[in-house]
Amino acid sequence: MRDGAEGSRRRLSLDGAWDFRHESGPWRMATVPGPWQAQFADLRHSFGRAVYRRRFAMPEGGGQAVLRFGAVSHICEVRVNGVVVGGCDNGWLPFDCVLPAHVLRAENEVEVDCLLPDATHPEASFAEIPHGKQSWYGPTGGIWQGVVLELRDPCHLTRAAIRAEVGGRVGVALHVPEAAAGAVARLAVLDPDGVEVASAEVALAALVTEAELSVAGPRLWSPESPQLYALRVTLLQGGVATDDTRHSFGFRSFENRGGQFFLNGKPFYMRAALDQDYYPEGICTPPSVAFIEDQFRKARELGLNMLRTHIKIPDPRYYEAADRMGLLIWTEIPNVATFTADSAQRMKETMEGIIARDGNHPCIVIWTLINEDWGTRLCEDASHRAWLAATYDWLKQRDPGRLVVDNSPCHGNFHVKSDIDDFHYYRSVPERREEWDALTTEFAGRAAWTYSPYGDAQRRGDEPLVVSEFGVWGLPHPDQVRIGGAEPWWMETGGTWGDGVAYPHGVQDRFTQLGLSRVFGDFDGFIAAVQGYQFANLKYQIESMRAHAPIQGYVITEFTDVHWESNGLLDMNRNERLFHGRFSTINADVVIVPKPARHSVWMGERLEVALSIATGGQALPPAELRWRMEGQGGVIPVPACGALSVGELAALSLAMPEGGANRVVTLTLELVAGGAVLAVNELSVALLARPDFGRQPAVGSDDPEVAAWLRALGLTVTDPDRAAVTVARGLTAEDIARMQGGAKYLLIADGSAGPRLRTDAPRREQPFIPVVDDTPGIPLSQEAMMPNMVLHPRHGTIWRGDWIAGFSWLRRDGPLAALPGGPLVDLAYDRVIPRHVLTGFRTWEYGGPVHAGLVVGWCHKPAALIAERRVGRGALVATTFRLMGESAGLDPVGTTLTDALLSIAAALPVE
Repeated sequence: MRDGAEGSRRRLSLDGAWDFRHESGPWRMATVPGPWQAQFADLRHSFGRAVYRRRFAMPEGGGQAVLRFGAVSHICEVRVNGVVVGGCDNGWLPFDCVLPAHVLRAENEVEVDCLLPDATHPEASFAEIPHGKQSWYGPTGGIWQGVVLELRDPCHLTRAAIRAEVGGRVGVALHVPEAAAGAVARLAVLDPDGVEVASAEVALAALVTEAELSVAGPRLWSPESPQLYALRVTLLQGGVATDDTRHSFGFRSFENRGGQFFLNGKPFYMRAALDQDYYPEGICTPPSVAFIEDQFRKARELGLNMLRTHIKIPDPRYYEAADRMGLLIWTEIPNVATFTADSAQRMKETMEGIIARDGNHPCIVIWTLINEDWGTRLCEDASHRAWLAATYDWLKQRDPGRLVVDNSPCHGNFHVKSDIDDFHYYRSVPERREEWDALTTEFAGRAAWTYSPYGDAQRRGDEPLVVSEFGVWGLPHPDQVRIGGAEPWWMETGGTWGDGVAYPHGVQDRFTQLGLSRVFGDFDGFIAAVQGYQFANLKYQIESMRAHAPIQGYVITEFTDVHWESNGLLDMNRNERLFHGRFSTINADVVIVPKPARHSVWMGERLEVALSIATGGQALPPAELRWRMEGQGGVIPVPACGALSVGELAALSLAMPEGGANRVVTLTLELVAGGAVLAVNELSVALLARPDFGRQPAVGSDDPEVAAWLRALGLTVTDPDRAAVTVARGLTAEDIARMQGGAKYLLIADGSAGPRLRTDAPRREQPFIPVVDDTPGIPLSQEAMMPNMVLHPRHGTIWRGDWIAGFSWLRRDGPLAALPGGPLVDLAYDRVIPRHVLTGFRTWEYGGPVHAGLVVGWCHKPAALIAERRVGRGALVATTFRLMGESAGLDPVGTTLTDALLSIAAALPVE
C-alpha cells in the first residue's frame, strides 16, 4: 500500500463502510480504517473478538488478486467467500492475502475475524503482545489501517530495501516471489526534480537480489532541505514489463561521534518532543494526510527538529509526511507488559517488520527497543539485560545506518548497551527547582546511574547525553477539545491515574466550586495562567540544559496532549497553546541563557545575571548581545563560538531603580551579528521595595529562633501575652488557650516544628483498648484538633509537583497585593516555595479565608498555602511558605510576604 500503483498494478480501495459485529452483539456499520473503540461508545474499553465483512466486485482485466491490509489489531483471520486466505498475529504490521482464482466470483464477500486478547484469553495474553500505550489510554482493536484489493502480475516486486549513502552509493535489495525467478529488474534513480540520474539492470536469480547504483553529487536530505529521490523498479519477463513501482528514499547520515550528533557530517543539536500519535476521533488512525502535515507544520513552528514517536508504529502516512517536511523521527517498538520467550520473539518480529515497512524513510534516525524497562525487569533479571544487549547488537547489524537505544531509562532502570546515553526525569519549577538543577548537573557530568550497576554495562563513554523525557502539565481549554459540539469521551477517563487528579470531566465545575474566579478572574484566566506556567517551566528547564555543553539534546513531553495527559505543546485537537508563537525563541539552535543570582531583587540594589550563549549545529560568528531593562541598555561583545558549545559572557550587574510600585521587570536580550538577529530571550524578576516593619505593631513568640528572626527583620518583639500578633512554628495547648481568649497568631507551618501543627501530644478518642497501635485509644485526627486543619508534606504525595503539575496560586488582594506577578507563583518564590500544604478546608473557603492554595492536574486535590482560621474568640493565619529559610530580610519575596502576613494577622477579626 506504500508502493505506487503504477504499471500493471491496479488497486481498488475497500475503505469505507463494513458490517461489524463484536462478540455476540448486533450487526452494525463500522468505518474502515479505524479501531472499533473509536466508533462505538459501548465498546470504548472493550477487548475480545469482532468480525468485519463487506462485499466487493472483482475488477475486469485479470491478474493475481491480493487483499492488502495496512494493519489489523491484533490477531486476525481473513476469509473470502468462506475460504481462509490468510491472516496476521501482529497488530502493527502490514500483510497480504493472495486470493486463489478458484475462490473468487464476480461478487465476493470478505470477512475479517479479529481478536484483541485481554489478560485471560487462551490464545494470547495482552501482557505478552506488543501493545504500547493501550495500557494507558485504552485498547484499540480491529482494522485500523486501510484495505486495498490489488491486481498484479505474479511476477512482481515484493519489497525494495534501499540503503543510500551520502557519498552517492545506493544499495538495493530486491525481494520477489518465486514466480519472478529468471526475470530482469530495470532500476532507475530519479532525483527530486524527476530526472533520471542513475540506472542499472540486474537478473533476479534468487528471492532476494542485491544491486548497486551510484549518484554523482547527491542532494542530501535534511530538515532544512528534505530532498527526496525515487527508485523506479521495472520487472521484465521475456522482455515484457510485468511490474512497475516507485520507492521514495533520501541520502542522509546520522551518527554519534565524541559525544555529539552529526547529521550529514555536520553538528546537530536535538530539539525533540515525544509524540504518542493519538488523534482526536480515530485514536490511532489519522483523519487525513492534511491533518498530519498540519501538525508537523506546527512542530516546525515550535522549533522542533525531531519527534520521538513513542512505543508505537504509526500509520505509514506519518513517516511519508515527515520525509516530505523534513522532520527527523526517533521511533520505538511497542512494549509488552510481561517478558517471556514468546513476547521477546514478538518484539523482535515487530522490529523486523518495522524495518521492512519503513526502513527506506530518511526521516527515521533512531530506534528504541525498550522504554523505561516496561515489560523487562532489568534490575532483577540478568537474562533480561543479556537479551537487551544481544538485541541491540542484532539491530545494529540489521540496520547499521541508524542509532539504537537499548532501554530509554528513568529512575530505577538504566542502559546496558546503547548509542545514546539518555534519561528521563520530571520536576516542576519553582516547586522542585533545586532538584531539577542538581539532576541536570549530575547528568551533564555523565552520571554513573544511567548505566547498569551490575557489572554488565557496555558503556563506551562517548554516547551523546540526551534528556529524553521532561516537561510539565498545562491544561487545554475544554471548549477547544470538543468534538461536534460535545465533550469528548476521553474526558471521563484518567480517574485511576495520579491519585485521581488526571480525571478531566467537571474541571469547570470544580473551578467554580472552589471560588477560584476571585483569583483568576474567570475560567479562561485560569487556563491562560496554567499554560503560562507550562511555558515558564519549559523555558527554565531548556535554558538550564543548554547551559551544560555535554548535553546534546532533549525530548519534551510532549508534542500533543493525549486524552487526560495534558502536557502537550498542542492540545488533543492540535490547537496551539497560548505560548505557541514565542516558544521557538527558547527552543532554537542558538539560545541566550540568562541566569540571575535570584529571581527577586530589592529596589536600589543590584541584579546579578550570568550570561552564556549556547550554540547548536551552527558555529557562531563574532556578535554582540544587546540588552535593555527599565530604561537602561547596553552591548556586550560576543566572541566567535564553535558549534555544539556554550560560550560564557561577562556577567551583567544591573542597578535597580528606586521608587514606584512593586512590579515585575524584564531584561530583554538580543543576539546580533552582521545586522541579523540570531536569537532573542528575556528574563523577568520581581522588583520590590523593602517593607517598613517599624509600622507593624509589636509581635511576640515563645520560640527563641522565631523571636530572633523577627528582631532581625526590624520588628518590636514583646511577651506573647502583650503582643498584637504572636508568631509560632507549632502550636501547644497554651497557644490554643491564648487564641480562645482572643489572641491573634501567625503560624509559620513550614514543617520545621514537626510533622503536625500541634506539637503537644495528641489526645486519643474512645474506646480505650489497643485498636490501632497497641496503645489504648484511636489517635485523634489533626483535623479534629484545634486549629482544625492538617499539615501534609508534599514529598511522597500528589502535591509534590513532578509530572502532573500542581498549580500554586496567591490571591493578590489586601496586603498580598504587594506581591507582584501572578496569580500563580513563579520563580520569584523559589526560595520560599512551600514543602507542605494544609487541608481541612471546604470548597467554599477557597474563595475566602484561603488566601493562597493549589490545585493539581485537572483542578483536583485543593489544598491551602495561606489560610485563616477562627479559634474560639481569637484567630490565626497559617502559611506553609518557608519564610525562615534564609537570613532575615535576604529574600525580597519572602520578606514582603512576611510583612503582608503580619498585616493580615493583625487585622484578623476577633472577639
